[in-house]
Amino acid sequence: MQAISNISIKERLNAAQPAKAKLALAPAPESRLLNRELSLIEFFRQVLDKAREERNPLLERLRFLTIFSSIVDEFFMVRVSGLKEEIEHGWDEPSLDGMTPAEQLTEIRDRLQPMVLEQMRCLKEDLLPALASEGIVVARYDSLTKAERDQADEYFAREVFPVLTPLAVDPAHPFPYISGLSLNFGITVRSDDDEGTRTRFIRLKVPPSLPGLVQVGDTTRYTFLSEVIAGNLGSLFHGMTVEHAHMFRVTRDADIDIRDEEAEDLLRALQKGLRKRRFGAPVRLQVAPGMPDEMLLNLMESIGVEPDDIYILDGPLNILDLGALCDLDRPDLKYKPLRAVRPKSLIESKSVFDVIKRGDVLLHHPYTDYSTVTNFIRDAANDRNVLAIKICLYRTGQQSEIAEILRQAGEQGKQVTALIELKARFDEENNIEWAQRLERA
Repeated sequence: MQAISNISIKERLNAAQPAKAKLALAPAPESRLLNRELSLIEFFRQVLDKAREERNPLLERLRFLTIFSSIVDEFFMVRVSGLKEEIEHGWDEPSLDGMTPAEQLTEIRDRLQPMVLEQMRCLKEDLLPALASEGIVVARYDSLTKAERDQADEYFAREVFPVLTPLAVDPAHPFPYISGLSLNFGITVRSDDDEGTRTRFIRLKVPPSLPGLVQVGDTTRYTFLSEVIAGNLGSLFHGMTVEHAHMFRVTRDADIDIRDEEAEDLLRALQKGLRKRRFGAPVRLQVAPGMPDEMLLNLMESIGVEPDDIYILDGPLNILDLGALCDLDRPDLKYKPLRAVRPKSLIESKSVFDVIKRGDVLLHHPYTDYSTVTNFIRDAANDRNVLAIKICLYRTGQQSEIAEILRQAGEQGKQVTALIELKARFDEENNIEWAQRLERA
């Protein structure tokens, strides 16, 4: 017979119950929230990681590097500039995540700096050598053969030299305005006739109207336009000695803050804001690593930036110039193209209206060819039974096919109502232009 324990049933039940959890205070709300700006930077990191992944096609990796540069530029033009404005206006209240504007700027720099360094390392050590092994070479100007250099110099004399405008800085000529995202040379020259040690600072803008890459030879071999210009500076400054020539790039505030309820005429207010955009406050200065301290200090003082706004790039200051390589006809170095399809019912019928009378048609983009949408709008514009077209447009390109169809429909007498988002960031000018063209139709 099993012995009965002397422990009471109540004691045994109490021993079997799980221990009660100790009460703990919930973490502060700000510790449970993610900072908006830092979250964006972590997205940038994912884009950069795509460029580092060896399983991705080579030209697609290069494309991801250019995308990284583009979105970081926009981040400074909008997000960083907004934080700087808050500091300038004395706003030191923390955001919902508990970080003040100054703390956010510090953390942004601490996170972005190593990412930019990794971007340059990936370009110089991984992508450019790999592209060279595939016959796509981006060579330094000083490494070109004599025949290649002669060709580059001839291109400089014919296409580049006529559009270059060196601007000297002296007591009679103040420091010139530096447009946002433009590529510039900071140059110091000395007159050969001057026995003293006086030097002059000159700013030279790389023409944005010319391609950033110059093809040398008949093959896919290129050199940077900026290096061609640097190699021919002597032809610009006769009777002078070029002592230093270093590149720099300025990023400016490009955010347009217009409240709809405060603007009697949103279109006119936005046009005014666009004119002011190019004169926005500087928020970042990118410089070449070999720039002398004296030149850097001069640029900082003249442009109006702080030490934390300086980013030293050991590589091309405008990686976006390399985007032209991504358009080369090398399908073996790109993703396999997506083959979009058209619904069978739309292929078999001449009229889209006959098809939708019989039933709905599901379009799933990008897997469904977008021509199905443009064809639908075109059919509506040309159909005599269609009296009115109503549509909402968010972003329009300079050559928008849909906007052109709507303009033609208006000229044909159809009632066309198009709601266009004027404040679509960085597409405002295209949208304004199309809005005015549609109004005139």
